[in-house]
Amino acid sequence: MDPDSVDGVGRVPHGSSDDPDVLDLSANINPRTPDGTRAVYRDAFEAARSYPNDGYHEFRAAAADYVGCRPGSVVPLSGGLAAIRLAIGVTVSPGDRVLLPAPSFGEYAREVRLAGGEAVVVPHDAILERDPSGYAMAIVCTPNNPTGECPPEPALRSFADRCEASGTVLLADEAFLGFTDRRSLAGHPAVVVARSLTKLFGLPGLRAGFAVADGEVGERLRAARPAWSVGGPAAAVGAHVMRDSSFVEATRRRVETERDRLRAGLEARGFDVHPSIAPFVLCDVGKAPAGVLSACRDRGVVLRDATTFRGLDRHVRIAVRSREATERLLSVLDGVR
Repeated sequence: MDPDSVDGVGRVPHGSSDDPDVLDLSANINPRTPDGTRAVYRDAFEAARSYPNDGYHEFRAAAADYVGCRPGSVVPLSGGLAAIRLAIGVTVSPGDRVLLPAPSFGEYAREVRLAGGEAVVVPHDAILERDPSGYAMAIVCTPNNPTGECPPEPALRSFADRCEASGTVLLADEAFLGFTDRRSLAGHPAVVVARSLTKLFGLPGLRAGFAVADGEVGERLRAARPAWSVGGPAAAVGAHVMRDSSFVEATRRRVETERDRLRAGLEARGFDVHPSIAPFVLCDVGKAPAGVLSACRDRGVVLRDATTFRGLDRHVRIAVRSREATERLLSVLDGVR
C-alpha cells in the first residue's frame, strides 16, 4: 500500500442489510449452509483459545480439492477481498497501470489506487480483447458482478496466455464461480485466483477465503501473507464446507432453477434483465431506480442500488434466493409499478 495514496481514496458502497425484519436481496449470499457447519464452528471454540497452526494443512488440502490445484498453491486468507488486496499489493507499484473492467466490483479500483497505481477501466465485456502489454496487472471477474455473465473458458485462457507472454499478472476474482460448473483458472502460471467462502456457503461473517498462485507471484503472496491469516474456527469451518460437494451441486441446481423463475417474473412485468449465470440478476428498472428501491424498501424488500457501479444509471441488482423470496419480490413489484 502506498501511504501517499491513502488520503485520496474513499470507501466503496456494497449491498447487505442487518435489519432482521426485511427480505435482503441486496447481498448475494446463499440462504443455506452445509449440514454440520454449526457443529464444526462450535467444536472449534477450544481451538480458538490458541493461535491457529499457520500451516493450515487441512484448509489448504480442502481448498486444493475444491478448485483443482496443489495444496502448496493455496494462500489462506480472511476472505476474497483479502486475496484481492494481497495480490494487488505484491504486484502493483506507484505509477503502474492496471487493466480492470466496468461495471464491476468497485473494490478493484480502490485497491489499485491505494497501491498508488493507475486504474485503466474498460468495458467488462471487452477486456479480453485488450492487449495486456504494458500493464502490471489485469483483472477479470468471473462471473462478473453486477452483470452476471462469464466469458467462455477458451477466451479466458487465451487472455491468460497473452498475460503470461507480456509479463502481466492476471487476477481472476472467482467469488461467484462456485455457483457454476465452470472450471477455475487456478494453476495457470500467469494467474492469481481469488476465492471467497462467503457467498456459496452462506457465511459472510466468517471471513474466510484464499488465493491460488504459482511461480514468482505465488512466492510473493506466500511471503507477504500475514501470520495466522485465517482464524481457527474459520479455517475449520472452511475446510468442512469446501468438502461438501453434494451441497455445492444442490446449490447450483437450485440457483439455476430460481434464477430462471426470477427472470421470467421480472420480464413478464416489463423489466429488462441482463443474461446471468450468477446467483443474481441485473435489472433495468427505468429512469427512476431510486423510486423502485425506496418503494420496495418500504414494503420490506431490500435490493442493491446498481447505479453505484460505474456506467449504470437505471439498474438494480437482485439476489437469487428461494421460491418464496422470488414470489414475495414479484408481489411487491406488482404494487410498486
